[in-house]
Amino acid sequence: MPFDALPPSADSTVGERIATGCSPVLVMIDCRNGTHALADADAPQLRVNDLAATRGDGVFEAMLASDGVLRKPEAHLRRFAASATAAELVAPAAQVWLEAIATALRAHRACAETLVKLVLSRGPEGGDACSAWVYASDCSGHYDIARHQGIDALLLERGYDSMLGARAPWLLLGAKTLSYAINMAALRHARSRGADDVVFVSADGRILEGPTSSVIVARGSDEDVVLLTPPPDCGILPGTTQAALFEAARHRGWRTEQTMLTPEDLYAADGVWLASSIRLLAPVNRLDGRALARSPALDKALFALLDIAPA
Repeated sequence: MPFDALPPSADSTVGERIATGCSPVLVMIDCRNGTHALADADAPQLRVNDLAATRGDGVFEAMLASDGVLRKPEAHLRRFAASATAAELVAPAAQVWLEAIATALRAHRACAETLVKLVLSRGPEGGDACSAWVYASDCSGHYDIARHQGIDALLLERGYDSMLGARAPWLLLGAKTLSYAINMAALRHARSRGADDVVFVSADGRILEGPTSSVIVARGSDEDVVLLTPPPDCGILPGTTQAALFEAARHRGWRTEQTMLTPEDLYAADGVWLASSIRLLAPVNRLDGRALARSPALDKALFALLDIAPA
């Protein structure tokens, strides 16, 4: 979706004044009337009792824009709306978000890669409206090494069984909430032990997801390939990048499946990747220090399906 094709925003001239090169850009949304305005990304904007800060009570979505073109915005907005519904938040309409994103990208200017984050908080405690904003920042080159050289990951227990999400929907296991403290702690733990990322495992031994990614496994080679990923009903966030990759793979003639996986399935695979909206694809080289199969041909094929230029 090339946002420069949209009508100019009333704030676009302001954006030209405040944005220098690829400096971060902030757009605040008024949830009462659906309007938005550019704001100073370096100045305080939230009240200290906003429930996003005091309780992590809100949801978010992160998108990637390549050369100013947003990748799969419809899928992200559908997931964002589903997260808001699960958290019982009254979210602005999709068109309100699209207009705010367009303003942010026009003000930000086209970098090679731009992280676009949408946030919806329950708002100030005792208030009557949510807080909402769009934040755009340059992430060009941040993930090139992970994409092309691969990463090492640790298996870490998530602390619940794979069916907990179905039994306890109030835990919001399939929603993209602001409560990411455990995810970030897991990443810090992995990095303190020389790894780059984490693959969570359920208490009953099933592969779940990464702290910020979906797990994708390949079996086979050439044109006889099947791609596998855990199903969302095991209490994980549905991956938009995983879904886009699987759709492209099916058009190529590959098979795709959502199925329960175990660590042994990853060790026996012909390739394992962590897929996310910003990093896109990161091949896993080692899991718990044990080397995994790595196929340059499969890497190249999957990168092509997501339109990632190989190194």
